[in-house]
Amino acid sequence: MNEYPSGSLDHSVPFLLTLGTRTGSAYDFGLSAALKEQAVLIRSDLPPLESDQARALLRYIQDRDASQLPCNAREMAARKYRFRVKAVERSLLLPPRHAPLPEGIEAPSPSPSTVLHSPYSPLSPISPLYPDGLIDTQWLRKHQELVPSVLLCFYTLVSDTTLATLCDNQIKTDVNNIRALLSQSGNKTRLAVVLLSDHVPSASFGEGIQERLETIRRGCGLDSKALFLVPSSDSQEELERVAENMLTTLYAVAIEYYRDLGRHSRKKRGRGIAPQPTVPPTSGTSQTLSLAGWNVRYDFKSAVFAEYRLEMDVALRSYEQAYENLLSSELMELIPSWSPRWNEARFLADVIAVRCLRSLLWSGQHSSAARRWQVHRERIADFVDRRGRGTNNYGWEAWEARWAVVMADLIDKADIQDLGPATLKLFLPPEKSVMGERLQPWELLHHTGYWHRLAAKHLQARKALAHAIPEDDRRSPSASPASHVAKSAFAYDTYMCPDPYEEFPLGRPGVDHGQLIVDRLMRARSEFLRRRQTRFAAEVSLECARELALAENWPNIVSLLRPIWKDLPFRSEGWIAIAEELNWALRTAAAEVGDAELLLLTSWELLSRDFTRRPGWHYDISRALEDVDLTPKPIVSIRDGQLQAFVSASFLFMKDEGRAGQSVRGQLSVVSNTHSESAPVVLSSIYLSFKGSLDGVVLRHQAKGPAIQQSQGKAILSSVPLTRQVDADAQAEPAESDETSTGVTLVGSSDLTLLPGRTLVLDMEIPLREPGETLAESLTLNVETELFGLRQSLAFQEAKNARLWYLSPSTTKHVAHPRPLAVRVLPRPPKMEVRCPVWKEQYYADEPISLKFEVENGEDVEALAKLDVLLFGEKPPSFTVEIPGQEDQTSFSVRSEETRLSGVSMGSIASSKSLAIGLRLPPIQRSSRYDLTLKVTYFLPTNPGTPISQTAVFQLKVVNPFEANYDLLPRVHRDPWPSLFDPEGIAPPSTAEGDSIPLPPKGISQAWTLIARYASFASEPLRVKDVDITIQPQPTAFRCTSTKCTELPASGAGRLVKPKTIQEAAFDLAAQKLTVDDRSHAHLDVSLLIKWTRVDTNDQTTSNITTLPIPRFTLFGTEPRVLASVSYHRRRRGATTIPTTPLIALTIMIENASNHFLTFGLAMEPSDQFAFSGPKQTTLNLLPVSRRSVEYRLLPLDAPPTPTEGKEEEGGGWWIRPGLVVRDKYFQKVLKVIPASEGVRGGKDGFEVWVPRRMVFGNAGQGEDQEE
Repeated sequence: MNEYPSGSLDHSVPFLLTLGTRTGSAYDFGLSAALKEQAVLIRSDLPPLESDQARALLRYIQDRDASQLPCNAREMAARKYRFRVKAVERSLLLPPRHAPLPEGIEAPSPSPSTVLHSPYSPLSPISPLYPDGLIDTQWLRKHQELVPSVLLCFYTLVSDTTLATLCDNQIKTDVNNIRALLSQSGNKTRLAVVLLSDHVPSASFGEGIQERLETIRRGCGLDSKALFLVPSSDSQEELERVAENMLTTLYAVAIEYYRDLGRHSRKKRGRGIAPQPTVPPTSGTSQTLSLAGWNVRYDFKSAVFAEYRLEMDVALRSYEQAYENLLSSELMELIPSWSPRWNEARFLADVIAVRCLRSLLWSGQHSSAARRWQVHRERIADFVDRRGRGTNNYGWEAWEARWAVVMADLIDKADIQDLGPATLKLFLPPEKSVMGERLQPWELLHHTGYWHRLAAKHLQARKALAHAIPEDDRRSPSASPASHVAKSAFAYDTYMCPDPYEEFPLGRPGVDHGQLIVDRLMRARSEFLRRRQTRFAAEVSLECARELALAENWPNIVSLLRPIWKDLPFRSEGWIAIAEELNWALRTAAAEVGDAELLLLTSWELLSRDFTRRPGWHYDISRALEDVDLTPKPIVSIRDGQLQAFVSASFLFMKDEGRAGQSVRGQLSVVSNTHSESAPVVLSSIYLSFKGSLDGVVLRHQAKGPAIQQSQGKAILSSVPLTRQVDADAQAEPAESDETSTGVTLVGSSDLTLLPGRTLVLDMEIPLREPGETLAESLTLNVETELFGLRQSLAFQEAKNARLWYLSPSTTKHVAHPRPLAVRVLPRPPKMEVRCPVWKEQYYADEPISLKFEVENGEDVEALAKLDVLLFGEKPPSFTVEIPGQEDQTSFSVRSEETRLSGVSMGSIASSKSLAIGLRLPPIQRSSRYDLTLKVTYFLPTNPGTPISQTAVFQLKVVNPFEANYDLLPRVHRDPWPSLFDPEGIAPPSTAEGDSIPLPPKGISQAWTLIARYASFASEPLRVKDVDITIQPQPTAFRCTSTKCTELPASGAGRLVKPKTIQEAAFDLAAQKLTVDDRSHAHLDVSLLIKWTRVDTNDQTTSNITTLPIPRFTLFGTEPRVLASVSYHRRRRGATTIPTTPLIALTIMIENASNHFLTFGLAMEPSDQFAFSGPKQTTLNLLPVSRRSVEYRLLPLDAPPTPTEGKEEEGGGWWIRPGLVVRDKYFQKVLKVIPASEGVRGGKDGFEVWVPRRMVFGNAGQGEDQEE
């Protein structure tokens, strides 16, 4: 857009001109000399303002200049106003409203009065458009830079009361003078005044300020919206707020100004007549502008004024109407191509088309804008072909390039977010208005890189056409015959471009086409890179390099092409032609700039036969740096895939597996793919690296080395012997694997000369060292000369690896195994055996575990061994390893599930000998399962560098030997309860201070029986020596004692408990509160202790103790309890054998542990199972903290017909159910009867009493009366 005249394509923004502030520079209005003489000078008589406040206000207004803002609706919607701001100090020139008659021209005598017109009108003789021109850039510049829409004058409002009247009168006089001059100029510029107060606002100052302002406004004839007061303030925010309000108000005034101008243009168009010029034309065609031309002029003006008002849809309609009228048969079709008006009409068509494009982009019609661009291009091409000088010349290509650049600049100016680089979009989808149409790809709006590249293509065509200009046309007119000049004047289209003798002159430089092309290509490349279009960027860079090469700009070629040549994957994708052109271009540039590294790289790549052979080129890598300054000596490393390497390599193992300590055969094949005329490439060394346990292999060049070499056809086969070497030379080779960092390398020598088109095959015996998988990873080829050093890395790939094994240079065979690059190294079979002579399936918790192992050496020679022990499981314990002749060592914890001991020296173990190892574990408290791993690593004197290992894994299962369940049964305590009416019995005795003797308990007491049933879960019989309980911790709120009821055999041998059998143990518990006032619940924590030993152990004196926790019991409480206990009585008389009647004594004990007086009712229902004696119904009153008992005597009747039950040793029996009901009189709650002795059990419908059969049907005894 810069090639068009200034202002012709600028966006129309309201023009605001400030007057009365010090600017420091004069404003150039750009009026011609003829117009300056008739211009209206508007001058203020008051000095310009220089205060800080005035400068800050002016600076803020100028910073809000919107002429350079993006042209889109989004940007303008965020602003309340927009102005093109210019500033003058105290004077300005306005162009005259009417142009005077030129000198020597008089008005025609018939006309009574001469009508003068604007100097920019084709009706004025002084206008360049006179008499039949349409419109030019001068009219656009008039409204953009000369005639403001608002003239903003600055004055100081004096606060001094003695000078206020005088200064106010001066302001009114100056403003009225300016208003008169504006009226004289004929322009409708709006006048506005800004008064800057020189006093800090105060109450006294504010009283008369409104009156003064009103006086000034009336005296100046200003509207209320045209006078502004800026109070003096140190706050920048306050100043900005006042300025924002002022500019917002003035923007509405400016819009109204342009609306009046647009209305005036439409009114003149509506007249339908062509105005008459000031003076009729007398030269040229003597024709004035037709009515169609005047309609184009009026439509264009209306569109521009609508654009000022941001009515872009109205502007677009007017522009389109003007464009169609301009290209109609009534106007442009009638203009001859030799006339200057032809180019003026083309220029106007371009301007209208650009403004149409801006309007479409403004409203978001992106596809419509792209189609509109194409339509204008096609229509102008049609006009030029039919009416002009054709499109096959450099002038048309120049216009095509310019038109593409205009579109790119418009897109940049529109700042379309959806097409920004961050979105990575290449083009925008069509808008809804054209969604249903079938659009071509070029009808979509692409990013600016597309348009710059299109411009570059047309510039290249322009260059080609310019260089095709005949020499006669390239001479200046002064050196050519007049006839030839006249002939060539109509042969070339010179619209906005130079003539042929300036485009491509003889003997001197003309238009720099190469620089123009490079500029466009670089802009396009930048856009492509920002959107990650690397292929397009590479193509554009290559085109740019061609132009730079013609200009011999070698440094820029290197900087431009080197990143592409280095990074882009065009080689792997098969773009050989691109790679070849890049290499030759870079090599030429590198030779010119002296870049030795780049010279080596490109020369190395150009040796490949994939590229076209260049005649006369030496193809010798040793001569690559001829005539290049080499300080210091360059060293170049080339990674795999970086270049199109002329050399390829493959490797394969003969077998897919081997064993450590043995060797495996491998073959390395290096193929040279250079041109047949190329010089041989001599490799100084080859480095072969492996991933795994193999050593690196270094092959050095030796023309007559120890390797046996055979040559036939295209293959050269060499058998290379390898030796192990540990020295600095080995480490000098490039190390690619972990193994090579040790400095141990296999070294061999052979002739490493690569002949063109030949294959060098190197056969090797590679020793295997450690077990594991080994993979041939990469190959490094080294070329060392006096001038340079070069390293080429090649990575082996399974897919590209040849599977041919060379038996001889002419004979090959296929290697069948699937992975020829890999060999699986199996460990050497260990002959060291680890065993445990006595290993048990189960080990038990709470017993120390002692394990014995034997390590037997089955090798033919002695072995130096070390031991690693690992115990893996959940929270494994530490262990101790015992080795004869060594100190005991204890393991350490690696993490929560692993305990290990590593590197325990076992010394030397002779052949066929064994070593005993002990392993001790402390008692384990819970059931667990562990993996015990013993790894013996040993070395043989015959191969000390190869470790051999034997691993043995044992499953250590630890189980609990016993499991138990428990019952806590209530019993009746034999001791009486304390009485609240016995103070001496319940009061604690006094003790001396510091006495530690425990006080005897004085509270209530209860008795219980704990039944423990334990079973053995061992896999073998165990001997239980003792069963007891422990109370932990000891309670502090009460005293509790326990009595063992079940005793083991008194011999001390214990009881033999077989697996899966249940044993029972009973314990009596007696508990008593310390004080009678304590009525709270009490918790009892008890554990069951079982002392046991194995049956097969020799040490029966040491016992293992298994502690089984018993669930917590709750004792005592405040709720009343009803306890039922029975005793059996049967009397015998003397020697008689007839038994008396058997009786069962049922005792009901009611306990009241609360602080309340309770009353209970007892009722015994009759039964057909027994007879009873005792109270059938009675009432018991219980004092607080007391208990009472009621006794019944039960007489069982006949036995039931059902079979009896019970223990065999007791003779069986049956259960009877007494119908006893105990009820709380106050709460009317039936209390549950709790069994409290043997012979009583609880049931679903109540408690039951056991009747032994032997008691009823037993034989009579002898002696005195007896009671059971």
